[in-house]
Amino acid sequence: QVQLVESGGGSVPTGGSLRLSCTASGITLPFDAVGWYRQVPGKSREWVAFLRRSGRTDYVRDAQGRFVISGDNAKNTVFLQMNNLRPEDSAIYLCSGAKGSQEYWGQGTQVIVSS
Repeated sequence: QVQLVESGGGSVPTGGSLRLSCTASGITLPFDAVGWYRQVPGKSREWVAFLRRSGRTDYVRDAQGRFVISGDNAKNTVFLQMNNLRPEDSAIYLCSGAKGSQEYWGQGTQVIVSS
């Protein structure tokens, strides 16, 4: 059974940093593509960053220059380094990995940025 488990969330002040981790079990990385998403209650889920097997990365506009997605295949883990955090970054952050025709999701980790 494939599982993705996110960790690293927490509460930080504006301008702070967090490093989120997404560790996969039951499957060997790399994924064909892995992404970080965020969700705020009452709003649609928003993609934040993608990492493709080729190494290409993409970021939502307001994450560019502040967030970095990376992977460590030896640890079966994908990271999201988040710097210069803003209150509007507060959300549940989820990771999703795709391999072949399958897509897997974690349960999320909460990020709270206080003003």
